Amino acid sequence: MGKIKVGVYICHCGVNIKSTVDVDKLTRFALTLPHVSVAKNYIYLCSDPGQELIKKDIEENSLNRIVVASCSPRMHEPTFRKVLRSAGLNPYCLEMANIREHCSWVHKDAHKATRKAEGILAASVAKANLLEPLEEKEVDVTPTALVIGGGIAGIQAALDIADIGFKVYLVEKEPSIGGHMMQLDKTFPTLDCSACILTPKMSDVGNHPNIELHTYSEVVDVKGYIGNFKVTIKKKPRYIIEEKCNACGLCVPYCPVEMPDPFNMNLSKMKCLYIPFPQAVPACYVIDPKHCRYTLKRECKQCDPVCKELKAIDLKQKEQLIQVNVGTIIVATGFDTFDPTLKPELGYGLYPNVITGLEFERLSSASGPNLGELLIHGKKPKDVVFIQCVGSRDKAVGNEYCSRVCCMYTAKQAHLVREKIPDANITIFYMDVRAFGKGFEEFYDRVKQEGVMYRRGNVAEVFKRKGRLIVRAEDTLMGQPIEVEADLVVLAVGMVPRQDTAAVAQILKLSQSADRFFLEAHPKLRPVDTASDGIFLAGCCQGPKDIPDTVAQASGAAARASIPLSQGKVRTEAIVSYVDERACRGCALCVEACPYEAIELKTIERAGQLVQVASVNEVICKGCGTCVAACLCGVMQQKSFNDEQLLSMIAALGERYE
Repeated sequence: MGKIKVGVYICHCGVNIKSTVDVDKLTRFALTLPHVSVAKNYIYLCSDPGQELIKKDIEENSLNRIVVASCSPRMHEPTFRKVLRSAGLNPYCLEMANIREHCSWVHKDAHKATRKAEGILAASVAKANLLEPLEEKEVDVTPTALVIGGGIAGIQAALDIADIGFKVYLVEKEPSIGGHMMQLDKTFPTLDCSACILTPKMSDVGNHPNIELHTYSEVVDVKGYIGNFKVTIKKKPRYIIEEKCNACGLCVPYCPVEMPDPFNMNLSKMKCLYIPFPQAVPACYVIDPKHCRYTLKRECKQCDPVCKELKAIDLKQKEQLIQVNVGTIIVATGFDTFDPTLKPELGYGLYPNVITGLEFERLSSASGPNLGELLIHGKKPKDVVFIQCVGSRDKAVGNEYCSRVCCMYTAKQAHLVREKIPDANITIFYMDVRAFGKGFEEFYDRVKQEGVMYRRGNVAEVFKRKGRLIVRAEDTLMGQPIEVEADLVVLAVGMVPRQDTAAVAQILKLSQSADRFFLEAHPKLRPVDTASDGIFLAGCCQGPKDIPDTVAQASGAAARASIPLSQGKVRTEAIVSYVDERACRGCALCVEACPYEAIELKTIERAGQLVQVASVNEVICKGCGTCVAACLCGVMQQKSFNDEQLLSMIAALGERYE
């Protein structure tokens, strides 16, 4: 590129930066830095006029390095890279100086903030002088998607991608798709039947020509990179041949073993030869190997002879491993409900008439164990108490977040109690009511008008006195302790990450946020993307949300996942690690450290001898720098972050503060 000519551009960010940092003084300071030819400031550099300002200066002043002093590169680095590209300059000749998050937002003293901004800018210019043009690689994309999880999020995402015209592999851990939504009685605030909404979509999945459904299956391994993922799916044995079973149910009466029904939250019993629920997709029976006498001890085969004509029962069925190639992946693994035994003071597990919100849904549902009648020990409860925020907004159990749905599903359940038992006394203990969605506040008001008593207060304990439950709490509005008798206590348990979240994160190389849900690439600009290119998030695996928000995010993830499939080619990250093969000693520490499995050892000839050295697959590498930190001899470096560049930044800072 010849002589280095640097352009420095300082953003006011409205008043976010300018109110604390003297941008005019910073601009004058920039002109004193090595190789800086142009220095300007502008109110919003990310705006069209701001971008045009940079583009015009590149063309008129032959600038070949650009420093933008503004916000975090997570926010607008792609924006300014596009500016450089459109001006004919390599987009990796850009360096961003974060003077908002690292400076103006964390300081009140303008003099000190400006001085710190000068140091940050000096370091960024020093690095920019050593930047080299980088080239992105282009790879072909397999026009197929994988969706992990068959709840409403996975169903919506799979249908959207399949409707565009791409093949989708939908993998669900349970014997049927449907997820938690299928367990609900009605949905708030419209009181639509949950199964009535979901069943048509489930049928669409089962019948869609572009969707290959793998139920009772798990993703156990993922290799590769965006456009070219190689996925291993473990298909557990149903002991029923899906293609032959017509769900006639003739075999069920012959099964002698009963077990708790997980779909009904273990509130009823079922045979260990079962179909999860009447509308299950696929409509196929399954045998639970943990309870079946044949799979456990080879003692029983009573079901086998019954299916003479179809011959759908295969008690010798084995586990299968299926390999598929996909271009993009959507994670829609859902959530678990909070375990209320972690709050022993509330009496769950000790008193049978203390239940969770999801157990209430099954008791209330027409397809539930009581066929829709709300019965406790065979009687209709007269005094019903709901307790909000069980396992949410609670530092004691490590869940500081709000689960978002509990306020409204409790209001819905209180309405259902009033509908089924008109003369019931209904009390809801709450901390705050968060009725944030469309129609939510109106529904909340409706429930209050139906005679439901809302009492603000923290419940201290639930105990028994003279055969009746007593809910002891502090009414924070009245400023006094109270006790309420109850026949039924319903705990509004919140959402928590699934138990297998960490295992899935390891397989897919994903990160988890502080709340242990999957971490998105950016909370505002890339809410469905992850740090792993080509892998997207949908639904409650990313954080608690209700059904409408889940469906919206699933469609968003499907749209994002379809872009590479439609383009047919994708560009990979250019800021990757590289090895100086002349000095690498093949210790393999970098191979072990790489979280993306992008490094392997290869054999080369060096000084007449065959030696092993590290080799980076640049297509898989994400430029995280872990291998650089692990390398003992310094031969592993990262483009745009090599030792020379980083040391130049340190030296520039040292000159400012020595």
